[in-house]
Amino acid sequence: MKSATVESTSLATVAYDADHQILRIEFRDRTVYQYSSVPADVHEALLHASSKGSFFNRVIRGQFPYTRICHPLS
Repeated sequence: MKSATVESTSLATVAYDADHQILRIEFRDRTVYQYSSVPADVHEALLHASSKGSFFNRVIRGQFPYTRICHPLS
């Protein structure tokens, strides 16, 4: 899973595993969440959103099963 640094006031990095539809997001406060069953088009739309935090809140938060991960992405 390859991570990408994003320009956002709330998100720091985004990583995606297309084979397993897993999205990992590291927030600016260093917490990391893993979301499952996330389609590739949602990941792509997040990367291209003008406001990634707003997109996350509108499209991802509360829409996909998630787990908090204890370690930051690298």
